[in-house]
Amino acid sequence: MKKILNAEYGGIHATYWMAYAVISSFASAYLLDRGYTNSEIGLILAVGSIVAVFLQPFMADFADRTKKISLIGITQVVTIFIMVMMMLCFVMDKASIALSVIFVMMIAWHTALQPLFNSLTFKLEESGHKINFGICRAMGSLGYSLLCAVLGTLAETFGTQILPLTGEVTLLMLLITLCMTKAHFKKACKTRDELGQNQQVATVVADTIEEQEEINLIQFIKRNKLFLLVNIGVAGIFFSNSIFNSFMLQIVENVGGTSEDMGRILAVMAFLEIPPMFLFESVHKKVSCKRLLQLGAICFTLKILCATIADSVFMVYVAQLFQLTSFGIFLPAMVCFIDEIMEKGEAVKGQALYTIITTVATIFASLVGGVILDVSGASSLLWISTAITGAGAVLFCLVIERVKEKK
Repeated sequence: MKKILNAEYGGIHATYWMAYAVISSFASAYLLDRGYTNSEIGLILAVGSIVAVFLQPFMADFADRTKKISLIGITQVVTIFIMVMMMLCFVMDKASIALSVIFVMMIAWHTALQPLFNSLTFKLEESGHKINFGICRAMGSLGYSLLCAVLGTLAETFGTQILPLTGEVTLLMLLITLCMTKAHFKKACKTRDELGQNQQVATVVADTIEEQEEINLIQFIKRNKLFLLVNIGVAGIFFSNSIFNSFMLQIVENVGGTSEDMGRILAVMAFLEIPPMFLFESVHKKVSCKRLLQLGAICFTLKILCATIADSVFMVYVAQLFQLTSFGIFLPAMVCFIDEIMEKGEAVKGQALYTIITTVATIFASLVGGVILDVSGASSLLWISTAITGAGAVLFCLVIERVKEKK
């Protein structure tokens, strides 16, 4: 049962991130062909992220409270809704308010699925079934990498009209994987009504959450001012990461590349995230989270700088080599670091603040990046991104030295 659940959960991540490649990573390519400007694309991506920020807690609360539909059932309904939205793209071939709304809804609802899938891990582990989240998440990066490599070639050969069809296929694969998982999930996780012991666990969890919520986020920030400064540095660092994810096509075209090159570069980026995620636990035993995070911050800066001075597609490829020691290291190290420095009862809010800051960085980068592209072009965007990321990295590296671990 353990191997089956891990394989199916890994399949969920693989198909989810494959769908992300179509809905988010190739959004610029699709919308540019429909007649949108870079500023309009940035606005669509930003609004989608903003809607997702409000949608996620609503979905989490609904999933916790409802007894009429299971957690997997909720994800199936959302996936079908996104498929319906994707179908409408087949009949809308030009820029319009309707197409903009469709993309905002797809981005928002697809983003809202992620915490629900993460919750599946906790549900399974509450029932005594250990899920290797690191390996399953790495399968997501692998699925994303493989599809991006193919999708760039397909878009270059057949045009961006192939993207909605590919999106439908990946979402159908996700839906099938969820259906396959549902039966095993039901066996592994008995409901609270079926098992009184689960009610006791739920009560303990609820009480713990209530205790944590006695300190609101504002009070938490006042008590952890250095941590807030650390996260301001994170916002600067992740600005360039968001620029790469949202406007890679424009960056590649600036040095003579095509959508095929974009797909391959995104594939390389995702593939290079996998080894450090697999090896993080071993590396962390020898190197502290602080040093790994400082290394990651420096490499984020070197990555965007290398892309900025690139005069060929090959050099943009070379820039992605820093993904190994930037995003691939930074992501697990930051989660680990928060756990190391936060007192019991504050770790959840620490993770929440980190998530909020990175989301804000993504929204800001989408809005500002699109405007800069229209006004000054890709070169100006890259230089500005380098400056923001460099400033964020300097602030981050200096402040993190002053943060003390919990006793």
